[in-house]
Amino acid sequence: MTVIVKSAVRELLKGRANVSEEFLKRLDADVAALIRRAAERAKENGRKTLKARDC
Repeated sequence: MTVIVKSAVRELLKGRANVSEEFLKRLDADVAALIRRAAERAKENGRKTLKARDC
């Protein structure tokens, strides 16, 4: 499952840097891991809603 929007990442960096597929795959994996950790933290704290402090 892809989490990030590749075109949005490329647009953000437009004119500043090129983005490789390898970078996008790693970024996607890192974002997915961050979301999973945040969900686990929220669950441990008895919540179903993720909050900024869960990151």
